[in-house]
Amino acid sequence: MSEPQIGDSLPAAGDAAHGSAPETRPTPDSGTPTNVLIVGVGGQGVILISKMLARVCQRRGFQVKQSEVHGMAKRGGVVFSHVRYGKEVWSPTIPAGEVDVLVALEWAEGQRWLPFLRAGSGTLICDTQRIVPPFAFLDRKRGALPQYAPASVEAIARLVPNSYAIDATDLAKRIGNARIANTVLLGILSASLPFPVEEWLEVVQEFVPPRTIELNRRALLEGRAWAEQAHAREPQAAPAEAAASAPAPAWGPATLEIIAAWCKGCDICVKMCPERCLRLNAHQVVELTDPALCTGCRICEQLCPDFAITVNT
Repeated sequence: MSEPQIGDSLPAAGDAAHGSAPETRPTPDSGTPTNVLIVGVGGQGVILISKMLARVCQRRGFQVKQSEVHGMAKRGGVVFSHVRYGKEVWSPTIPAGEVDVLVALEWAEGQRWLPFLRAGSGTLICDTQRIVPPFAFLDRKRGALPQYAPASVEAIARLVPNSYAIDATDLAKRIGNARIANTVLLGILSASLPFPVEEWLEVVQEFVPPRTIELNRRALLEGRAWAEQAHAREPQAAPAEAAASAPAPAWGPATLEIIAAWCKGCDICVKMCPERCLRLNAHQVVELTDPALCTGCRICEQLCPDFAITVNT
């Protein structure tokens, strides 16, 4: 993946504090629309949070235009949604270099869409989780360091001083469900836009399933609180950069933790495993046939639509 760039020129790293509020973002009251681009991969909830953002803007009396690309048959395809709001909005799409807030639900997608961010004043909100395409693991040796989207948090912060990089998936797991990582990022976004938190909470309640309302409300509040405190914290350690300065870890056999009650026997992991070391047993639950063949690439863990697999290496 090529080195990310933003427009034709980049702000100096010291021009703004990491995680601080943008200085020159256009406001809807000024007549200039605010542009928010939300990107990720299939299954992460890109469209859901873009619809919640659009709904909040509508409730505040703004005109909203939304354009999206979705409908992936399988998880892993790129999904993006343009949301523009203001007094008057004529076009639903955002030109490159005019995105005020870029919300990326996956680390590589955040890097891929950086050229759309407004140089100098754009805000980046990004999950540091990497969802690596299967073909990126072809010919990978055991114990080799991953090279997919290797840019570190610090490298991105130098390009985008006003940036928020967080392992939202890990925070969502600690709250209670990895699937609410998108709501964690929505909470961070809510701290970057001039709408009261009550509006966001009411819209979350309107859009999510009833049994997940409290979980999603907590995720939004946790994300918002993290963003409000981010300016006082140093950027978190970058896994890729730290790994680059360390020797490659010794390889050892991998083990899989399978939550049998969650596995639906869809066999996505079986078909996509590069080493062909997975199979469905007689109960249609996935199992690891030969730990010696497993490289610990985590494709099965990342592609499982039911979050039933955890790889331990």
